[in-house]
Amino acid sequence: MGFTMILPLNFEEYLGMKQFYNKPVEYNMAIELNNYLNEGGFPRTVLYDSIADKRTYVTSVVKEIFEKDIKRRVQIRNIELFERLRDFIINNFGATFSSQSLQKALANTGLNVKRQTIARYIDILTASKILYQCNRFDMKSKRSLSGEKKYYLSDTSFYFVMNTDNRINYGPALENIVYTYLRSKDYSVSVGRIGKLECDFIVRDNVLSRKKIQQLKKSQLGIQRAVKRLKSSLIPLV
Repeated sequence: MGFTMILPLNFEEYLGMKQFYNKPVEYNMAIELNNYLNEGGFPRTVLYDSIADKRTYVTSVVKEIFEKDIKRRVQIRNIELFERLRDFIINNFGATFSSQSLQKALANTGLNVKRQTIARYIDILTASKILYQCNRFDMKSKRSLSGEKKYYLSDTSFYFVMNTDNRINYGPALENIVYTYLRSKDYSVSVGRIGKLECDFIVRDNVLSRKKIQQLKKSQLGIQRAVKRLKSSLIPLV
């Protein structure tokens, strides 16, 4: 018997949830996007009025995932290593890593670990729907590439509850919400590469039709124009 995975709210659903509960919605969508990135998409978050209460609630959800769900399902021998790896990837979401580069990063902090252990811990984080692993796709050969992968958060609130700095890095943040939006629509998503150049996403639907997405950064068009074009950025892949 199958089951339906419940995903955090995407931006459109977040706005709809606020309207449903008669919560104020800013006319300026840039402000609402900032709120969404900080608060995340856990539905109950919109019921709280203060950012402190929202953050307390999200923190409790995150802790429950880490402390109950993961530890109940799997045995983790080296808790410190697991948490350091988890924190490193969450703090650098949207970046590209290989098992080798993660191994070197951890070694620089004094932790020596096998690549097989890193791969297992990443599998635990992805199976728990904390992280999404996004493969690379070579646009010339039309083949998936092994090695380096990108990692996105199932919800951006994972980053903000684990950090005191609330400043938003719009590059990876916008990539993250586009990626999770596409996943919520049941697309298969990968990162496009042509040599050293990168296309943010290659998208494949259920009939194997591919499209490419070049995400718009804040520095290119301004955050409001980027918001308006999040849904219209699909370009046929030739």
